[in-house]
Order: sequence, then structure tokens, then C-alpha cells
Amino acid sequence: MTNINNTGKKLNGSEILIQCLIEQGVDTIFGYPGGAILNVYDKLYDHKEIRHILTAHEQGASHAADGYARSTGKVGVCFATSGPGSTNLTTGVATAYMDSSPVVFITCNVNSDLIGRDSFQEVDITGVTLPITKCSYIVSNVENLADTVREAFAIARSGRPGPVLIDIQKNVTASECEYYPVTPDEYFMTAGTRIQRLKSTHHPSVGYPDINLEAIDELAELIDNSEKPLLICGGGVVRAKASQEFRTLAARIDSPVAITVMGGGAFPGDSPLKTGMIGMHGSQASNMACDACDLLIAVGCRFSDRVTLNPAGFAKNAKIVHIDIDASEINKNVMTDLSIIGDAKKILNLLLAKLKRDKKNDAWKNYVFSFKRETEYDDPEEGNLTPKQILSAAAEILPQDTIVTTDVGQHQMWAIQHFKFDYPGQLITSGGFGTMGFGLGAAIGAQVGNPDKTVLHVTGDGSFRMNCHELCTEEYYKLPIITLLFNNSTLGMVRQWQHLIYHERYSQTTLDRGPDFEKLAEAYGVHGRHVTDVEALRAVLKEAVASRADGKGWVIDCRIDMDEMVRPMVGGNSFIANFMLD
Repeated sequence: MTNINNTGKKLNGSEILIQCLIEQGVDTIFGYPGGAILNVYDKLYDHKEIRHILTAHEQGASHAADGYARSTGKVGVCFATSGPGSTNLTTGVATAYMDSSPVVFITCNVNSDLIGRDSFQEVDITGVTLPITKCSYIVSNVENLADTVREAFAIARSGRPGPVLIDIQKNVTASECEYYPVTPDEYFMTAGTRIQRLKSTHHPSVGYPDINLEAIDELAELIDNSEKPLLICGGGVVRAKASQEFRTLAARIDSPVAITVMGGGAFPGDSPLKTGMIGMHGSQASNMACDACDLLIAVGCRFSDRVTLNPAGFAKNAKIVHIDIDASEINKNVMTDLSIIGDAKKILNLLLAKLKRDKKNDAWKNYVFSFKRETEYDDPEEGNLTPKQILSAAAEILPQDTIVTTDVGQHQMWAIQHFKFDYPGQLITSGGFGTMGFGLGAAIGAQVGNPDKTVLHVTGDGSFRMNCHELCTEEYYKLPIITLLFNNSTLGMVRQWQHLIYHERYSQTTLDRGPDFEKLAEAYGVHGRHVTDVEALRAVLKEAVASRADGKGWVIDCRIDMDEMVRPMVGGNSFIANFMLD
């Protein structure tokens, strides 16, 4: 064990774990206890400086820790016991991994002498999560526990952030050894040493690679010669806290800006340079700009299939430049003409210093923004609302700094299209893994981490069914979350594909069944309402905002037509028919 200041004292593993969490500045843990982790929970009982949020299910805890991390910029922490407790985390671990969210998941397993014997609630959770974590640890010796925890936090928050899992065998939580506390300065000194060691072995995504300064010069030259630039703002801008530098770059080179799902909030929603979302459900302006630009600069973007659609023809007229912290993303999906690997904030600052002149691209912008128009929706059927009506009312009535979490499906795309996100961490959504049931847990984490802000959870009836039991967590901890439920009695996005691609063969997507969401909310002790017109919705939203101080959440069931669609929808690969819905 690291011995920096020779002021050790003998503690058991459970107390060492708690002390290490305190070292890291952890003040909130989301979790669910069980037999293998009881020693840890027994010690946690003595530490009132750490708030523990008990969720209804481990998956809810995993999403809450993720939402807390994304909305606060801190490392989220989640506890679970062995066996099904730990495997219930896996969807949340994968969600955090795909969206580069720093969460440390801590599980406890059976005693060392029971490992490999198919013991009660035994599972190789490190093996299960190996492909969906930055690193997974097994702690079988209490002497290694403190350094493992410190290293896990260093890995989770450095380089490209992401989840780390520590699995501690139960006997380790009871065993004793000398524990040597470290100060923040000492921790960062030793953490830096660990990161360098890890970088040189099996963790190339850890830490911050050296930046190629010649590539910065080359990019500055490309910008100087470009007449039709396009910037893509990805989730890496949010994670790198580089939004201000990105905004400055866009202004100085006078470039239109397209935004990925994960980039929401990194660029002002009301900026005259914003073209909107790019890709399958992106705006026409974004996709036309991508097709016609002569220089495309993507910052912190994975070039996923939902963005590029057809990688071979993506930005076919442009020099493509990719800025990313993770070298494994370079040329993975789209071949680039220039790549710069490193921290986006540092790279953008270096680039800004190299730009020869500020530019004006009025002709190019006039072309791009000639395609920009608001998405229109048909008049609603009697007794129904439209997505635009719902979200326009919410945007008007809720505070502008409201944090928005979403589940996955049509409502997710509608929310991103209609809300204007202004700061990193304002939009919390599952972009990479596409996790239905993510939104409510994430909203809980965001509200716990940001008690003074309004938190809006946008969901659909299919997604909400998956983890609606977390309403009991919302009620118990007096979290005034507003759930805006798009209820179309179907799995809307899947039905949309069945309508467009599968000749209206609606196989297993109609949700003609309970529950009554208004009564469900009331059963959990939160406000429940259903609305079918915009004036009723506006009245309920105003009441929800005015009543935040009572600490009681809301579920607002908004009835929309079953055949509402997300527009536009652009096809580009062999799986999706070649069509454009606009």
C-alpha cells in the first residue's frame, strides 16, 4: 500500500473503502445493499457526511450515478452486492461506457475461499463487465484496496472518461491492514504516476496524450484556405469542458455548427450559427451542409452510424479533420485527412492562437441556412397533442436552465429538436447505447446533484414502463422531478420503422394495456395528471413549477397520436431503406 506520510492506522477493508471515497470528495452514493456488501454498509452507517440514495433497483442506481456525473462533472459512485445485484448494473455500466461518463461501480463478491464454487450469489462480474468498462478490478487482498480505489477514480475521470468497476471479495471488507491517508495534493501526485504507468501498459485511453503541434499548424492553414467550413460538436466537447473554446472557434471562423445527440448543450441552442442535429434525424441544414462543405472539423465525435449514415459518402467534398482524445476512434468509422489526438480544450486553445485571421463566410452561411426550417407536424387528432405543442409549452414555462433527461425513442429526438440547450450537462440522454428506462434514474441523479435546478424527465410510455418503480425513490427523497410522458400507446420509434420499412406490419409494438399512469403516479405518492390539449398542459406545467418547494414530483401523461413520426428521417445504409421523410 502507498505510504506517503507514515501516519497509518489499522482499519478494516470497509472503513478503508469509505475513507478512500472521502479522499476523492465523494458526498453521494447511489446503491442497493445485500449480503456480500453488508460490511461496507455497516461502516457507511457511521459516516453521515456521505449521503446514500437507496433506489428501487440496481439499474436505477446505476443510471442515477450516471446522471449525477453528467450533470455535476464529478465522478458518480454506485454500490451493489454480488450476483444479481452486480449483474443488474450492467445496462447502466454499458450506458456510461458508450457515452464516456465517469462512474465508479463498487460491488462485493463472495469470500475468497468460495470463489469458483458456484456459491450463492457468486458471479464473475469483472469478466461480465470487461468489454463495457475502462478497467475492472478484483480486490482479493486488503493491502491492495486503497491504491485500487484511488487508481479507479484516476482512470474514470482522466483521458476519455468512463466507468470503472471494483469487485471486492467479502473477506477483504472485514480484513485489517494499515491505512495511510493522502491529501488531495499527494493523491494527484501519485495518481499522475499511476496514469503514466497505465498509459505505458494496457490503458492507452487513460491520461492526456501529447498533442502534435505540426497538426495544429496544418489545421490552421486548412481553415485559412476554406470557404465552406462546417464544425461538428460532439460529446467530447462536453466531457472536455471545452464548450467556451468551441464557441470561440465557431465565431472566429464564422462556421455553421452541426451537433450530435451527445453534443447537446456544448453550443448555444439559440446561436445563429447552429444548424441543428446531424444524421438520421438531423436537420436538413446540417445534412446539406455536411454534403457541400469543403472542410469538416469534428470535435469529440465518434462518427457513429446515426451520424454518418453512409461512411463512404460522408462529407464527400470536404477535407475531414477529427479531433478526439481517444486514438482508437480515429479512422474507425470515417477516414480522415487530418487527425489531432488529445484533450479538446487544449487543442482548441492552441488552434485559436494559430489562426491567422477571423473569417466571414456569408455566402456559405446563406446557402446552409436556406435549408433551415422548423419541423412541422400535422394538426392533432381530436383529444391528442402534438410533440411540438408539448415541448413548446414546456420550453416556454420551465426555467431556461432546466436540466432535461430523456429515455430513448421518438420523444428523445423530439426533445433534442425542440429544446434549446445552453450549457454542458443540461441534456442527459443515452446516445450511444440507446437505453430505454435510463431517463428517470438519470433525472434522480441530476436532481440530487443540482437541488436548486428544475429537472425535466422526457419519456415515452414504452420507456417509462421499464423503470417507473423509481418513482418511489423520487417520492422518498422529495425530488420535485417533472416527468413529461409522451403516451401514444405504442413503441413509437419501432412502429415508425415498421410503417416505413416493414409495410405496416406492426408486430408486437402496440401497447394496448395498462397502467393508468395518472393512478400509478398517485400510488407512488407523486402528482399524476393526464392532458389532451395544450391549455390543460400549460396549466399543469405552471402548477408543477410553482409547487417545486413541496418536494413532490409530477407525472404528466400527454396523449399523442399513435402515428406521429420523427421528421426528418434519412436512410443511408443497407439495413435502412433509402428514403427521406421530411
